[in-house]
Order: sequence, then C-alpha cells, then structure tokens
Amino acid sequence: MLTELYIPGDSPLHSARPAWKLAALFAFCSTVFIVAHPLTLVIALVLAAVGYMMAGLNASHAFAAIRPALFVLAIIFAVQIWLADLGTATYVTLRFVALLAAAGLVTYTTTASAFTDGILALLSKAPAWVPRDKIALAMSLVWRFIPMIRSQFEEVREAQRARGLDRNMVALLVPLIVRILKNADEIAEAIEARSLD
Repeated sequence: MLTELYIPGDSPLHSARPAWKLAALFAFCSTVFIVAHPLTLVIALVLAAVGYMMAGLNASHAFAAIRPALFVLAIIFAVQIWLADLGTATYVTLRFVALLAAAGLVTYTTTASAFTDGILALLSKAPAWVPRDKIALAMSLVWRFIPMIRSQFEEVREAQRARGLDRNMVALLVPLIVRILKNADEIAEAIEARSLD
C-alpha cells in the first residue's frame, strides 16, 4: 500500500494552500542558490527551524527529512574539502541541508491529495497543450513512492540482517528492486483500468 509522510496538525502551515506552499518552497530554494552569501544561508536555516516549530514538529522530524541524503551530503562535503576548503564545504553542505529541511517541511504539512490539487492550481494558467492532469498524477505518484521505497528498504534490510546479509548489497537491492517493480506494475494496472494513459 502506498503511504505518505504527512503528519496531521492544525498549524498555519498545515492549513495553508498547497499552491502557496509550493510557490514559497520554489522561491526559498531559488533564493538560497542564487544569493550565495553566508547571511542568506543563516536566514534560510533559521526560517526552516521556525517553520518546523510553527508546524509543531521537532528536531527529529527535521533529521528524518535529511537522513536519507546523509551519505550524499558526506560525499559532497568531502569533495568540496578536496576541491576548495573547509569553509566552502560547510557552506555548500549546509545549503543542501536547508533545501532538504524546507522540502521536508512542505511534505510533513501537506497531504498527497492536497499536493496534487496544488500542482493543478499552479498549472491552471499553463497552455492548453500542457497535460496538467498527467503532470499532477506523476508528481503525486513520486510523492507517494518515496516513503514507500524507504519503508520497503527498511523491511528488506531487517529481513536480511536476521540472515546475516545486511552488508551484502546484492542481497539488499535485488529483493528491493523486485518489490518496487511489482508495486509499479500494480499501480500501472490500476491507472490503466481507470482509462488514464
């Protein structure tokens, strides 16, 4: 069954329109990347922290949003140290942390159905030839697939750990890929049964 990362709440962020949250996230991410200044990064991190507090979320939720990318962040940090220096590596890494935290905040405060509606609202002014419904459906599927894959990875890892195979990448990836493909087939059949391309 597909799941989502939404955490119920009655904060202003939970009740805000999804289209506004998506537009704010786009503006936030664009500003952090375009305005390359330490003060901008500090403000972005503070805004993200304030957003989590306003939504009634804590540091563990913020860490959960960043945790899947920790390995990639470590690589980015190491590469930046090698190419530049410690200050640059810290700045670049924290910039990605701010982006991931902000994206996680939107994910935690927006249901999958509201997210789809928000995408449709943002695309309402798009030309007629733009397949708005299909784009919204695709984004909604991605929204739901990410937590599902993470959950299945944890299940496979626990099962292989019991067999002493938790460090064997083949033993981890093969059953995970089989599960993902099986779920993808089921979803494709459901979409086809509803006469959607």
